[in-house]
Amino acid sequence: MITKTYFITGFPGFITQNLVQKIITSDSSLHKIYLLILPSMLENCQNTLHDLHKKFPSLHLSKIELIEGDITKPHLGIDSTKLIQLHNEVTDLFHLAAIYDLAVPKQIAYEVNVNGTINVNDFALSLKKLCRYTYFSTSYVSGKREGKILESELIMGQSFKNFYEETKYYAEIEVEKLKSRLPITIIRPGIVVGHSETGETSKFDGPYFILNFFSKLRFLPFIPQLGKDNATGNFIPINYLIDAVYYLSQQEVGMNKTYQITDPTPYPVQDIYKEMLSIYLDKSTFGTIPLKIVRPILSFSKIRKMLKVEKEVLSYFNCYSEYDCTNTLNDLKGSNITCPDFIKILPTLTKYYQDHEHMIEKHVVIT
Repeated sequence: MITKTYFITGFPGFITQNLVQKIITSDSSLHKIYLLILPSMLENCQNTLHDLHKKFPSLHLSKIELIEGDITKPHLGIDSTKLIQLHNEVTDLFHLAAIYDLAVPKQIAYEVNVNGTINVNDFALSLKKLCRYTYFSTSYVSGKREGKILESELIMGQSFKNFYEETKYYAEIEVEKLKSRLPITIIRPGIVVGHSETGETSKFDGPYFILNFFSKLRFLPFIPQLGKDNATGNFIPINYLIDAVYYLSQQEVGMNKTYQITDPTPYPVQDIYKEMLSIYLDKSTFGTIPLKIVRPILSFSKIRKMLKVEKEVLSYFNCYSEYDCTNTLNDLKGSNITCPDFIKILPTLTKYYQDHEHMIEKHVVIT
């Protein structure tokens, strides 16, 4: 049997943790998983692995090796002896490391997301046994484009809502250039939320900012709607993303494809907002505050910190983009992997938030 050796960036991030768990519990041909980590994160990563082992005893830590390095450095900052070993061993490369903060400054975003990806690309080109290079982009490389966004589209003259989107766009261009030279699969996830069956998540970001907002204003007799726009929400549970990515990265059909792993039947953000309010506080919305009023209010740091909401999240309330996922749906046929109905899993996601909202480490630091 041909064995597989994985090299993965982005640990101990939430998506990477779930990917590692999936690989080690699903791949019978697994030989080794190498996880590239920042030296400053060593103890944290070791603790994370031990926590994963407690939850999943079948996760054999002997098959996982932490490698200290940095994607922003040449050769990923990896020791030269170890680098030679990796060149001769790695069969599957997953690149997830990135700055995901919507409020990230431009210079940091470019250094990590663009230059870091270029360095990972160079590493991929050096791998002698590479079978698949799976790169995690984002569906929001579409920037401010509206209407139907196809998986085949990338360079469309778009502008961007923030430096996260912009730098992931330029990073994906760099990976796209290599499709003629390497076996590449590009993944464009929507906004990732917790597990559809348990609600578990590591960070309360994305739609959880709405729950933060409700939590801080729960004393009010009513809570207003934010804007009247009818944009749809691009949310997917972590288990759907991981199941889809693992399957597509193992299949020949996924070679040199780009997949938008998004909700094929998304709900309007306003419907999600109302449903979350009903589940969380058993209240209904009353009245409306226009987004043009909310934006300047959230320009004040003290208010953002008090509400635990990033102002950048408002741009997704009036983002009229429809993320076509035809490639994804077609290539998942026969796998029994489908995206859960988002409204139906909201009670589970909200319950997890209610049970864990007191945990400071699960909240994004608002600046």
